Amino acid sequence: MNELDSYLFFDGNCAEAMRFYERTLGGKLEAMMRFDEGPAPCPEGGAGRIMHASLALGGGRRLLASDTVPKYPHEGFKGFSISLGYASTDEARRVFDALADGGKVMMPLQKTFWSEAFGMVADRFGVPWMISGGAQTNS
Repeated sequence: MNELDSYLFFDGNCAEAMRFYERTLGGKLEAMMRFDEGPAPCPEGGAGRIMHASLALGGGRRLLASDTVPKYPHEGFKGFSISLGYASTDEARRVFDALADGGKVMMPLQKTFWSEAFGMVADRFGVPWMISGGAQTNS
């Protein structure tokens, strides 16, 4: 396997979410294409919605996303978390706090037996994240 990317599906707010992630996570928004801008006929209810977006995060990693269309309704974000690790606890705190703004903290960012800082949060779009920072610990 050469790469593994996360692909998120939103309910009409993909563009807003990806711009937020660009600011919060860094990186560069490489693509943002709408259903009604593509060569194929636009699906019913797809006008103005994002068909595909790509955020390059560095190191060959990307966060990919799209909006759903009414034929395939959005069912929320369940059964996964996106895990991000940072060398510094300060950077982990900055990202955690930004994701928590308007979202829901499931576990505050705190020292654990495996990491200097670890926390879990669902952001304002409902996407679940696990954030860690600093050196791993063995005690």
